[in-house]
Amino acid sequence: MKTENEERAGLLYGIGAYGMWGLVPLFWPLLKPAGSVEILAHRMVWSLVFIGVALLAVRRWGWIGELVRSPRRLGLITVAAAVITVNWALYIWSVNTGHVVEASLGYFINPLVTIALGVLVLQERLRPAQWAAVGIGFAAVLVLAIGYGQPPWISLILAFSFAVYGLVKKKVNLGGLESLAAETAVQFLPAFGYLVWLGTQGTLAFGSHGAGHTALLAATGIVTAVPLVCFGAAAIRVPLSTLGLLQYLAPTLQFLLGVLYFHEEMPPERWAGFSLVWLALTLLTWDALRTARRSRAAMEAARAIAEAAAAEAAGETAGASAGNASVGDASVGGAPGVDTPAGDARAGGTAAGGTAPAPARQAP
Repeated sequence: MKTENEERAGLLYGIGAYGMWGLVPLFWPLLKPAGSVEILAHRMVWSLVFIGVALLAVRRWGWIGELVRSPRRLGLITVAAAVITVNWALYIWSVNTGHVVEASLGYFINPLVTIALGVLVLQERLRPAQWAAVGIGFAAVLVLAIGYGQPPWISLILAFSFAVYGLVKKKVNLGGLESLAAETAVQFLPAFGYLVWLGTQGTLAFGSHGAGHTALLAATGIVTAVPLVCFGAAAIRVPLSTLGLLQYLAPTLQFLLGVLYFHEEMPPERWAGFSLVWLALTLLTWDALRTARRSRAAMEAARAIAEAAAAEAAGETAGASAGNASVGDASVGGAPGVDTPAGDARAGGTAAGGTAPAPARQAP
């Protein structure tokens, strides 16, 4: 059972993880004049370096042999690496070209897209509230498409790519650091080859704009890995429902940065679309919390019934043992074939009034 201190630490880890993901739009512009593709390549290369050092420090290498011996999991890792490459590339480009608000929308609608994929791919059944949330989310996309004059393709690609990435990672079943190490290992050679090619063309930004800029490009590995480590620490300490609520912290911070810091425009149709998305997420969160509360109540009721049954069985066993002992006393102290009143009283008293079953607790 988790202690209060552990849950408090988990909450802080979760806030740290989603807070860093929410503030990361402040980091990518610092890497200019490096282009988005070069920044992406550095992120892949330095992430593998940083995570490799971390895994070496904690001596977690046993998973590599198991992964190499499983062609199916290797294939899924390759798919995950390809999908997250699209996600990373588009996100970096969006931030550095003034589309932070639209990028934040992608992570707001990601839970709705994940639910839709669960229905289409995993044949999951939705509750009425989930259907309503997905419908409102679809209406929000239509409103935004009408307002933009085209679908919000940045938001949709970010949402779908991250949802597919999560689905694939679920099937791979690797830890966060291990999975990212495997994915960046797949990305490493193409990324490193691209950086070498930029160097031969004389257009590589790395090392050309001072030590500070070079250090920032190398820090892309830390920026990628540290939030993931914090998320892993939070996931084992706080309930899933708490993580579900914390996930909205990142796009909220991104949205606020886009509006207040980067001063991106928010015309009425964009406010209308975002309002519909927030309404859908509110409905989705309410349904998730209600379902979790009912499941917890059902589990407590089942546990109470099991405890009551165990107590009753223990009482019957104790009563039977005491009754047998009383009958033995009667046969020794009384005449053969004659009932002994004292023996009857002892046996009857124990059986009827000895150990009574504990009352079942009522579910809240």
